[in-house]
Amino acid sequence: MSKTMKSVAIVGAVAAAMTAHSTTTASAAGKEKCYGISLAGENDCAAGAGTTCAGTSTVDYQGNAWTLVDAGTCAEIELPALADGTPRQGSLEELSRDLPA
Repeated sequence: MSKTMKSVAIVGAVAAAMTAHSTTTASAAGKEKCYGISLAGENDCAAGAGTTCAGTSTVDYQGNAWTLVDAGTCAEIELPALADGTPRQGSLEELSRDLPA
């Protein structure tokens, strides 16, 4: 492969990476991570140790899995109470409740 072809390939890869990064940042504008609100398999990312990312939560309302929501709405999202009647709500930080066994 010639130096010119290698240069074109590298420039193309860098451009693609920069486009992907800016698209991700733009789509998250006005959003925040809200932990403990997604149903099993419907999280956007972060579902604890040993998981990869989106769609990896295994229990409903898993405390260490987050979903992007409109900024300022996380704690207002209505969720069913815990089995003992304790209210359940989203959090801007990882929670220790509803973790897989």
